[in-house]
Amino acid sequence: MKVEWKGVYPAVTTKFTADDKLDLKTFGLNINAQLEAGVSGIVLGGTLGEASTLSNEEKTVLVKETINLVEGKIPVIINVAEQSTRGAIKAAETAQKNGAHGLMLLPPMRYKATDHETLVYFKEIAAATDLPIMIYNNPVDYKIEVTPDMFEELQTVKNIQAVKESTRDISNVTRMINRFGDRYKILTGVDTLGLESLLMGADGWVAGLVCAFPRETVAIFRLAKAGKIEEALMIYRWFLPLLELDVNPQLVQNIKLAEVATGIGTENVRAPRLPLIGDERKRVLRIIDFALKTRPILPNYLDL
Repeated sequence: MKVEWKGVYPAVTTKFTADDKLDLKTFGLNINAQLEAGVSGIVLGGTLGEASTLSNEEKTVLVKETINLVEGKIPVIINVAEQSTRGAIKAAETAQKNGAHGLMLLPPMRYKATDHETLVYFKEIAAATDLPIMIYNNPVDYKIEVTPDMFEELQTVKNIQAVKESTRDISNVTRMINRFGDRYKILTGVDTLGLESLLMGADGWVAGLVCAFPRETVAIFRLAKAGKIEEALMIYRWFLPLLELDVNPQLVQNIKLAEVATGIGTENVRAPRLPLIGDERKRVLRIIDFALKTRPILPNYLDL
């Protein structure tokens, strides 16, 4: 399946049972809600997917289960976040073997690689797979920035096709377009810059709160791309307090609470993460409760 790298790509949460096993029933409920809302792809095993706590066997189960659920309608992308080049190549090869349609690729984990080391890392992984690749550029959380100069050197690597732009610098969307035209598809990776990035020309949105509110997220994207900015803005303004739950160290717990509230998830997380408690839990629940009470009526965005 060809990956277009445009539209809304949920970075889905991994669902667990109370006894810490994969909860494929609830996972399927959520994936079906994403499909019905009109998302353009699924991203597995990212931060929201609690990837660092998943075994290789669990990642394989999730890839195969998601492929079965989407039934060829949209691509399934698996995140690759490894400490060694050898490990990343193995992860990419396994993803391709299991039927994934593309990769989201982070720079090396834990070690703060130089620009040269990061580029060699990307190139060696890309050479080991036929899958299309989206580079995840998030220096705020992962301490390595993939600069425009580095993307210049990656232009010759044909299967590096897109960037998940999470620098928090909204001007970076324009810089990339000015320098590279349409060579790289740009997907915003920061929920609180979602609409802003789309209006600057981003092709897509790798989203977090979409896990709980898929229809609202896709509606904003489609309205924005159809030029219906005021309609998109009205939904986005309502959405922003929820979107701010994504730019938080406890984003997984926050978004899973929101999934519970909308009936498409559970609160179960994998240790060392624990469900929210105390005043922070009350604060997050107030935000979610107010959003549900004021939830906007959406236009027929799927026909845009």
